[in-house]
Amino acid sequence: MTWEVLSIIGTIAFAISGAIVAMEEEYDLLGVYILGIVTAFGGGAIRNLLIGVPVSALWEQGTLFLIALLAMTIVYLFPQKTLVHWKRWGNFFDALGLSAFAIQGALYAVKMNHPLSAVVVAAVLTGSGGGIIRDILAGRKPLVLRSEIYAAWAIVAGVAVGTKLASTPVELYILFVVVTLLRILSYTYNWKLPHRSLRNQSMDQY
Repeated sequence: MTWEVLSIIGTIAFAISGAIVAMEEEYDLLGVYILGIVTAFGGGAIRNLLIGVPVSALWEQGTLFLIALLAMTIVYLFPQKTLVHWKRWGNFFDALGLSAFAIQGALYAVKMNHPLSAVVVAAVLTGSGGGIIRDILAGRKPLVLRSEIYAAWAIVAGVAVGTKLASTPVELYILFVVVTLLRILSYTYNWKLPHRSLRNQSMDQY
């Protein structure tokens, strides 16, 4: 049951996130649907490729596709005045999707008896893969590759699931809330990982 709930939450959240980004970039209706679908299912496709599950398994999720289409349609039909304020809501839904899909990906790998390293990779790819594809298609720098803390929270989810710190439904839902809150706090207070830039040094050489 936990698996299905997290799948639905992640699908709705990332589909809405992709649709919001598409509208921010002024994509047409088809572009909104394409970006939303890619965001919602891209991470799962990448995960399946790397842990040995046929990508065709995605097409068996007909109900989730319908849920994603319905969520994107509702967002697209929202009044313009409401959508103006959805920049922060885009980040919120992105946080929900990251948390739900990271835990779902980790559970998938655990179910297939993969080692902890594979569980963590599955969590990161499922949680952030769709967002990476979304940002690339929208012409943006992927969040996961910047100094902003993003994929680190997927790693936390993967470690918690892989080490059995969270295994019961209640523990998994608590983990979902914790990871979501950590992601919200990280973009609200601009937490960043250490990074170095060579841009100024390269310019000085010329």
